[in-house]
Amino acid sequence: MLNLSRKTLLAIEAVLDVALYSRPDPVQSKEIFRRQRVPHRHLEQVMQQLVRQDILHGVRGPRGGYVLARERRRISIGDIVRAIDAMDSGKEEDGSTSPLHEQIVAPFWDVQEASLLDALDAVTIEALWHDARRKGLARTSEPRDFTI
Repeated sequence: MLNLSRKTLLAIEAVLDVALYSRPDPVQSKEIFRRQRVPHRHLEQVMQQLVRQDILHGVRGPRGGYVLARERRRISIGDIVRAIDAMDSGKEEDGSTSPLHEQIVAPFWDVQEASLLDALDAVTIEALWHDARRKGLARTSEPRDFTI
């Protein structure tokens, strides 16, 4: 079941931060922690899940950190939500097996969840990146974005 938790919002913020600041060097998690003032205890596990789900790429070494694994326009908010949802799946038991739950509530929620994910799939990191730039929430000089 889809869970739009604080961890999910943290993941969206982290991916957007990497999109805004990863040129020319990878973004280190401590920089995200400093800029976004997010809970450090969850940040590393969220970042690793985003790497496992091919949203971010981890760069090793003393100047290592994270970069986007795909172009900004190819990462949707729905991708990030699903990645974090996969991380948390199995931790929360539904518990209810009542006829009302099985026949009414669960099917209703499934439809709503699908609609929400469709809406989130329509929004990309590229769109949020442009919004953040317009609002002055990024570097002042625009890094070059090369696609090969």
